[in-house]
Amino acid sequence: MTENDPNEVPRGIVWLASYPKSGNTWTRAFLHNLLQLMRGSGRSAQDINSMNEFTTWDLSSERYEKIIGKHPMEAEQSEIAEARLKVQEQIADDCEGLSFVKTHNALVMDRGFPTINFAATSGAIYIVRNPLDVAVSYSHHMSKTLDDTIDAMGSDNVETPVTEKSVYEVYGSWSQHVHSWTRNDHRAIYIMRYEDMKADPRKTFGALASHLLLRPTDEQLDAAIEMSSFEKLQEQEKKEGFREKPKKAKRFFREGRTDQWREVLSPQQFRRIVDDHREQMERFGYWPIDYEAKQAGT
Repeated sequence: MTENDPNEVPRGIVWLASYPKSGNTWTRAFLHNLLQLMRGSGRSAQDINSMNEFTTWDLSSERYEKIIGKHPMEAEQSEIAEARLKVQEQIADDCEGLSFVKTHNALVMDRGFPTINFAATSGAIYIVRNPLDVAVSYSHHMSKTLDDTIDAMGSDNVETPVTEKSVYEVYGSWSQHVHSWTRNDHRAIYIMRYEDMKADPRKTFGALASHLLLRPTDEQLDAAIEMSSFEKLQEQEKKEGFREKPKKAKRFFREGRTDQWREVLSPQQFRRIVDDHREQMERFGYWPIDYEAKQAGT
């Protein structure tokens, strides 16, 4: 990550990074609403289908086609991996200040190239969520069985396909993803737990605002949190739909609850997830004593 002169205006990409279904879109909505309120234009909640006003992504096939000289579906994945650095550099150069960019890429090397261009990066927000709940939410999101989802979450180096609209992302396994972004303490990488966002949004989102050197009033912070609540996002999706929802998924904003795994996972499914991810689960406090009863199937 770049080290900025305190007298300079911050520039570059701020990554909004997470494994899928971990609170990335919720965080984006909060930042959109907060920035609008602080600019005096946030009288109503941010339209979830217009969140490219403040945030973007680095997967657009159109961007890669201009660099590679052909559509990514016709290119080798090594060509895409190499072009990724240039795409991210262009995103940073196109913005006068900070550019918030959503990513589900793990922070790894891909075919000899990093998935994240450090030279174009100012910082990152990394959101982590209990993999037991991720499995439930992700299975609905992708319209896959829980067992298939648990398999994918436990498999290293998982990649998404290249499509007409987007290039692939490197997810890896849940543990690989979390470890890649959090293995080293770095002041430019701010880590949030989904569970803390739910339990104490004012404290958690307030700390995020402070980390980003934003100074909202109490009223602005409270309003941004309310406008970005899961219930508000659900209401918008019901009325207007959501462009980022996979075609097979019934809803993008389904439940958003913590500990829903307790009602859904079998003891066998629970044990599989724990066997795959216990080390990272323990690091982030996802191992209370009462899990042992579930593991034993009682």
